[in-house]
Amino acid sequence: MFKILRNLKESLLYVIIVVLLLVLQAWSDLTLPDFTSRIVNTGIQAGGIENSVPKIITKEYMDLLLLFTEEDNEITDNYMINGTVLSVEQRKIIDNYLGEGTNPEAGTIYTLRQDMKKEQKEELNKLITDPLSKLSIILNEEMSNQIKEQILQTLPEEQKAAMSNLSLKDMILKMPKEQLTKMLDQYKDQMAQMQDSIKEQLAVSTVKEIYKQMGVNTDKIQNDYILKEGLLMLLVACVSVTAAILIMLYSSKVAAKLGQTLREKVFAKVLQFSRKELVEFSTASLITRNTNDIQQIQMMITMLFRTVIYAPIMGTFGFVKVLTHSQNTMSWIAGVAILAITFIVGTLFMIAMPKFKKLQSLIDRLNLVSREILTGLPVIRAFNKEKHEENRFDIANIDLMKTNIFVNRAMSMMMPLLMFIMNSTMILIIWAGGHAVDEGILQVGDMMAFIQYMMHVLISFLVISSISIMLPRASISAKRINEVLETEISIKDKKETKKFDPKKKGLVEFKNVSFRYPDADTEILSDINFTAKPGETTAIIGSTGSGKSTVVNLIPRFYDVTGGELRIDGVNIKDVAQKDLRDIIGFVPQKGILFSGTIESNIKYSNPKMSDQKMIEAAQIAQATEFIETKEKKYKSEISQGGSNVSGGQRQRLSIARAIAKDPEIFVFDDSFSALDFKTDAALRTALKEKTENKTVIIVAQRISTILNAEQIIVLEDGKIVGQGTHEELMKNNETYKQIALSQLSEEELK
Repeated sequence: MFKILRNLKESLLYVIIVVLLLVLQAWSDLTLPDFTSRIVNTGIQAGGIENSVPKIITKEYMDLLLLFTEEDNEITDNYMINGTVLSVEQRKIIDNYLGEGTNPEAGTIYTLRQDMKKEQKEELNKLITDPLSKLSIILNEEMSNQIKEQILQTLPEEQKAAMSNLSLKDMILKMPKEQLTKMLDQYKDQMAQMQDSIKEQLAVSTVKEIYKQMGVNTDKIQNDYILKEGLLMLLVACVSVTAAILIMLYSSKVAAKLGQTLREKVFAKVLQFSRKELVEFSTASLITRNTNDIQQIQMMITMLFRTVIYAPIMGTFGFVKVLTHSQNTMSWIAGVAILAITFIVGTLFMIAMPKFKKLQSLIDRLNLVSREILTGLPVIRAFNKEKHEENRFDIANIDLMKTNIFVNRAMSMMMPLLMFIMNSTMILIIWAGGHAVDEGILQVGDMMAFIQYMMHVLISFLVISSISIMLPRASISAKRINEVLETEISIKDKKETKKFDPKKKGLVEFKNVSFRYPDADTEILSDINFTAKPGETTAIIGSTGSGKSTVVNLIPRFYDVTGGELRIDGVNIKDVAQKDLRDIIGFVPQKGILFSGTIESNIKYSNPKMSDQKMIEAAQIAQATEFIETKEKKYKSEISQGGSNVSGGQRQRLSIARAIAKDPEIFVFDDSFSALDFKTDAALRTALKEKTENKTVIIVAQRISTILNAEQIIVLEDGKIVGQGTHEELMKNNETYKQIALSQLSEEELK
């Protein structure tokens, strides 16, 4: 898989953009629960008051506050008390909290200094939280009545009457500090058990109560805070959505580009394959690899960034946030949930992985059977074997279906099981969190944030598990594609190639040539020696399986000789570039192959810019104008794939015309006249003789009539040359040739 991913370097810029966007989206998604927590804890519960440091406080409440702490100066040094003339800083704070035009009496209002640094504010927050949380007990109406009753019971009757009309606040201000400390000792254990966050919440509630009693518009503070946080939350959500859209857009572009690159590389590699490699892979398998396998990788790449980058970021940092917001009371839930998900995904992965490996092979098999049946349909019908082929197709189809069903059933169990874990986790969180909130250990906003972070963690694992469905198939597909890309080409150019000798133009020399097919035990050809000269026709004839086609397939290096030497233009063909070699050869295969397009595009296949006059001349020599001129669109007439809309003889003539139009040094005809009638055959050879006056012509033929006038006839039998000469010489001296000739023509016709 990593070898395939190296091809992403062509889309490196997009990959970097996607990674940056993923980081941005992860940051946005992980930030949103914090906004929820702040809106609930600060905006709703604390009335928009962000910390326990009051921005403004009366002298009366400041004196009361200082009764509960020893750090009097450390606290008051951070405040300014109003004098006869208010400073600009004080005026701004008083106008903001008490309303414009308010003029408090000198020495009655403390305002927080605005030049404080962040560290100083944090330190002040720590100092003031504890005394404010203790003060909250006194300001609580129910608690204050209980405390006031307890104090009055300890006083003599004459003091009780005087103190009963005072508020608890006024009573405490007149109470000795030792008595106050003794009174609060009963709440000491309760305060010690409280989490810092709960103490801060109590302190903030005290600040809110102080503000109310001062006449501060606390509703405005709350609304302003919620509006500010809500707008920021909306902005962050918009950033997340925008990033997600761009991620999918660029991921699709990266995946599409990778698919294009892989298809180009695989196709380019296959074009270099010799027949040895084509046989090893099979055509059906190569088509599957260049379509279905690459599609699997393309689909996986689209999801890859969100799983490989986004999901781990969300899972890791989400888990860290879970631990932060759980106050160590619910972190065990996250651990249990993750272990359960990992167990389920791992188990299903081990069960399904072997089947995924088998799946692609079964697709290859189905494609192979389908291709064979469709290609051989006329033969199947001729032998009434439709039922047999249907059964053969059903076997391949059912095998693929059963494997698909097994994989789909295994994977379909995953989502219900994972959803069960997710929902069970939510129930556990609400149950444990509810108890923690009730005990004052956890705030409601923190529990809500915990739920959201936990959802991020679980969804990240769900996303990672979803890729486990695609990853095995993509991994197998990547392996199959690499097999093609890493295949060693058996026929390739040398690092330093030679040029043809212009003095020996058109000369073809077989010197002690032998050949055996890859992995074959015996040689197909042995000790082949002959020379084909320019201006002459060299014919090769022999019984079926004697090696005629194999000999001519060696000339354009469709196969490499395994022994001896094959020289063209005086140079060993292994020493020249394949392109240079094939540029000088006009090869017409045994089976006429045409490409989808027009008659014109097929004849001009070697050079699309070829003149029409040259095209028509080639068609005339190949005796193809006879049927071309009868068509409505002439040379613009459509040719379907494989030339299925023309007859076998027409297909052969167009193939011959294509080779003639190329005007090469060497013509090779591999039994290319077999589908022609005798009249057309004779006319074509006569016209071809004039065209190839200075060319080398090599013809493989079954018909004696085709090669009667050849300057040289090679007779093959069992891969060896058993006769060589002209027709007349061979009729006198070679029994094999004579038997072939007499089996086709009478002695009079041969004479």
